[in-house]
Amino acid sequence: MGMHRREFLRRSATSALGAGLAFGIPAIVPGRALGADGVTAASERVRVGMIGAGGMNNAHVGWILGRSDVEIVAVCDVDTARLDETAARVGDKCARFKDFRALLDLDDIDAVWIATPDHWHALTAIYSCQAGKDVYCEKPLSLTIDEGKAMVKAARRYGRVFQTGSQQRSEWNFRYACELVRSGYIGKLQAVHTGIGGGPVSAWQPDEPVPDELDWDMWLGPAPKVPYNPQRCHYTFRWFYDYSGGKMTDWGAHHNDIGQWGLGMDTSGPVRIEGKGTFPTDGLFNTAVTFEVIYTYANGIQMICRDSNRSGIVFEGSDGEIHVDRGVLESTPGDIIKTALKPDDVHLYESPGHHDDFLRCVKTRERPICDVEIGHRSITVCHLGNIAIRTGKPIVWDPVAERITNDTSLERWTGRPYRAPWVLPT
Repeated sequence: MGMHRREFLRRSATSALGAGLAFGIPAIVPGRALGADGVTAASERVRVGMIGAGGMNNAHVGWILGRSDVEIVAVCDVDTARLDETAARVGDKCARFKDFRALLDLDDIDAVWIATPDHWHALTAIYSCQAGKDVYCEKPLSLTIDEGKAMVKAARRYGRVFQTGSQQRSEWNFRYACELVRSGYIGKLQAVHTGIGGGPVSAWQPDEPVPDELDWDMWLGPAPKVPYNPQRCHYTFRWFYDYSGGKMTDWGAHHNDIGQWGLGMDTSGPVRIEGKGTFPTDGLFNTAVTFEVIYTYANGIQMICRDSNRSGIVFEGSDGEIHVDRGVLESTPGDIIKTALKPDDVHLYESPGHHDDFLRCVKTRERPICDVEIGHRSITVCHLGNIAIRTGKPIVWDPVAERITNDTSLERWTGRPYRAPWVLPT
């Protein structure tokens, strides 16, 4: 009764073939279905559903369609134009849903790819775990710290493989930079600098009627009810605090994550956070976003995140520094990055690729390179930075209890109320 679906299908197919031969009946199971000719057997393919049909999930769809060991069986989106376009790209047999809960009711889905606006990540991921699906969820993992804690709890409670889409962890130069830093090749680590850029500046547009293809109430979900505005929706949702955390969570989720990796803080975090800057109120893009956040860790090392700095991550040590970014790896002195790691140096998880790593772990039940707790801890750093900037108050953070300890007025910032009928499962 505990037999896995794929094992059941494999045994059933084999039994049917044997029975047919025994009674002189021609076998009707095609060789391709059993894995002949280099094609993955249907029973061994990971069957997935795509929750969200925007730019990010369409990038994932492109990768998946090139694989024989993964099959997209369903797509969901509240925008029927995007839904129909993506489902047509997958093929005629792809099921289409406007409500992700209907997609999760499909028994033969093994995993889901979640690429919704950030304010939907927690609910879609937690419900997916409850439905017995493994999860690949885009960054930033959560909208609030409390959501992230609930996501970790759900993944552990239901035994799900959960990959956060912070793909820089699967790129060799980021891993190698962190290995060099943690192995002491820049001497004693003194500081980490992350440059993530500022937010956009643009004129505000008036509200508009809701497009016929969009279920705006479902798009808002647990967020406050507001009139439709194209600047709130799709890509630019990132600059509204009801749906995201601005540049701090958009790019901080990447570069502060690598800072945490190089610091060896994947299951911890800073103990004090001080921030300053300017930020727009929702709907006003005519104010330039500027900020500087100083994260101090228990060992005294600081990570400084700025809107304007050399892009990427700079690890500053007593004997040199390493700068790493997408397509960039450089050091001072220059020969540091030519170092061949020794067997007793720090060797970090080497991913075969972010998607490949997730699929491998779906099959082996191991935790992937950017497991849900790592994603949660890294985005917690970003959330704390936003809280410090927006309140103008220093934060004392307990990374073990995961709570603010110095000012009770700040505690409400770790979560936010949901619009009925939505409730965050705990």
